Amino acid sequence: MDKDRIEGVAKQTKGTIKETIGNVVGDAKLVADGIRDKTEGKIQNAVGSARDSLKTPT
Repeated sequence: MDKDRIEGVAKQTKGTIKETIGNVVGDAKLVADGIRDKTEGKIQNAVGSARDSLKTPT
């Protein structure tokens, strides 16, 4: 498994937590940061997935 996939999932989780907390406390900036982190995580996960599919088994 590519490290980008692991880091991407971690960013998505962090973004979900930020977004949820932001919604609970009414902090629009925290919600926006959470959404940004989730999006970055999805992209990073996709890059890692693409790298995994390009690796040839040895």
